[in-house]
Amino acid sequence: MNTERIDLPAPEAAVYVISVAAELSGLHPQTLRAYERMGLITPGRTVGGGRRYSHHDIERLRSIAELTASGVGVEGVRRLLDLENRIEALQARNAELVAELATAHEALRQALALQPPTDRLPAVRGPEVGQSVVVWRRRP
Repeated sequence: MNTERIDLPAPEAAVYVISVAAELSGLHPQTLRAYERMGLITPGRTVGGGRRYSHHDIERLRSIAELTASGVGVEGVRRLLDLENRIEALQARNAELVAELATAHEALRQALALQPPTDRLPAVRGPEVGQSVVVWRRRP
């Protein structure tokens, strides 16, 4: 029994030639070329100029095919793909900010653990008379 492990390429690794990408996506190779000309997809290129598609590209081609089959025009597809890209970017940024916030909370928790407890709060004064002041109180 062969127990060798086969490592699959990363989803963004451009490994599929156009004929394989066409077969996997259910589209004709000319359709893939047309989508590239329209700017809907940008496959990787070999040193010799051959197209190479990634798994992510194949999924995108399937989405494009599904949208066009349901009656969405090329400009609509372009807009939807742009919105999907923006959503992915915002989700990534949100994850970064959540991680930063968790790090800041941990640093604050550690800093507070090193300080002796006090019942006095620092006084905060505004530069102008009549300004609002917010007082934060520690929970018991």
